[in-house]
Amino acid sequence: MFGSIAALGAGLAVIGAGIGIGQVGGKAMEGIARQPEAAGKIQTAMIIAAALIEGAALFGVVVSFLGLK
Repeated sequence: MFGSIAALGAGLAVIGAGIGIGQVGGKAMEGIARQPEAAGKIQTAMIIAAALIEGAALFGVVVSFLGLK
């Protein structure tokens, strides 16, 4: 029973991360389309933001699985 709850928590964390990274990527592409000369700075900020989102998602997955004990 608790395994399914942990799987649900992990799934929600991953879905949230996917939505967040999709938003970051989409907005970065819009920014690059508007200002191509700022592509390097936008790309760097996008990669940092995506890494932070992935870290938060990984934290959510680990916490959901730690709830099994």
